[in-house]
Amino acid sequence: MKCIMCKRGETKPGVTSVLLTRDDFTLVMRDVPAEICEVCGEDYIEGEVAKRLYNMAEEIQHQGTLIDVRRYQTTSEVSCPVEG
Repeated sequence: MKCIMCKRGETKPGVTSVLLTRDDFTLVMRDVPAEICEVCGEDYIEGEVAKRLYNMAEEIQHQGTLIDVRRYQTTSEVSCPVEG
């Protein structure tokens, strides 16, 4: 896609870091999948990824955490315990 910011570059798949803050809570999420402009570096995060980030941030904040740094994992990368 054409970059909306610089209007010159095309975006390519990559990863970025996202900083989310609310009141005294701060979350840094690394390795978030994004489309990144090859000219200016502007990043664009898909709607479903952004929605998941916000949901994760809400959950982490409700646990009483003030500052957290995490690596983004897709749902297929998150392991679920096997009952047995």
